[in-house]
Amino acid sequence: MAATSMKYRIRCLTPLLVGDGNVLSPIDYMVWRDQVNVLDQPRIFRLLAKSPRLDVYLREIKKATRLEFASWGGFAQNFACRRIPFDEPRHAALWANVPPEQLSIPTFVRDTRGPYLPGSAIKGALRTAFLGSRYGENLADTARRLAKSEIPPRWGCQAEDALTGKLGASVFKVLRISDSQPLNDSALRIYLTRVAVLARSADGALQLRWKLYPKGSVEASKINEAAVTFAEMAPPATVFEGHLSLPTFYRQEAIAKELGWKDTLSLEELLAATNDWAGKVLENQWSYARAAGLNRLAGSIESLRLRVEEARKKGSCCVLCMGWGAGYLSKSALPDPRTEKARQVLNEVAAYARVLQSALPFPKTRRIIFSGDEPAALPGWVWLEVEPSN
Repeated sequence: MAATSMKYRIRCLTPLLVGDGNVLSPIDYMVWRDQVNVLDQPRIFRLLAKSPRLDVYLREIKKATRLEFASWGGFAQNFACRRIPFDEPRHAALWANVPPEQLSIPTFVRDTRGPYLPGSAIKGALRTAFLGSRYGENLADTARRLAKSEIPPRWGCQAEDALTGKLGASVFKVLRISDSQPLNDSALRIYLTRVAVLARSADGALQLRWKLYPKGSVEASKINEAAVTFAEMAPPATVFEGHLSLPTFYRQEAIAKELGWKDTLSLEELLAATNDWAGKVLENQWSYARAAGLNRLAGSIESLRLRVEEARKKGSCCVLCMGWGAGYLSKSALPDPRTEKARQVLNEVAAYARVLQSALPFPKTRRIIFSGDEPAALPGWVWLEVEPSN
């Protein structure tokens, strides 16, 4: 099938984690020399099988909450399958004081060659952004039907089908995105994150707090008591490259008519829609940061908004959000839940309705990456650029 072939280049604007669903437990690694040393457990078992120390090691990992370097440090030195530096060396010292239940590290998706960015993650983020930029066209009707209790079951899926086509006939069939080329393991870093939450103080003013583990929160002045999550992420300026194609078969008028499309999806339209969606999401994020008094974070978000404007002018680029920690807004077709019609729709979901009734910003939490002991950036924002293949 003939296709228009292009290359894509994704550059991380903030730390990015597209996970594989796995985590490193505290007995899968040891911290040594300001880095996480991931143990090659099969190799260790093969080595210990030849000595009485195997039973000792098995008893240790069965009862241990983390492996102590004093007892098993030789494994970290000699039997690590990969070594992941902390983004900041000071975080290694902080790690030693964190409770073991908070030390599981989400990992970046990888194959035998190294970490890579799945094409499905890119396409999913573009699809969400496209729906978010277009859903406003149906939002008024959805809100009207909600008011009259006329919304049928699975109305969200029906709204999506109305915009993109039903399963098997989606306009996104015209877009094919490959997995990126793998990176070297040395490209990744371990970042420290915490979850911010906005609450009302006794006088009704908004107040920044930080989530505890497993529940509850602590005031901003006690941030060192807040729960932390370490994550394996691609740092800013990391580049992923791959291929993108638009099969000409689906751009034939007869085929589009057979699939029920009014018109085919163009790359230019998709990139423009993605930038529109990103602009709305970032406006919401900036308002949250300002309300929380997180000035450094607000500055980071403002720089992302400038990149959106730059992408709009270029036409062949877009800014989008994907992956772990990006939160509700990165996965929602309602990029600005502050509007009356959006809230009318969200009130139909019980879990969201309770939060909306509290008169707090929605959503009230954000996962934030720390740098220099300060809340510094939101995870998952990238710059996508498309160019013809040579």
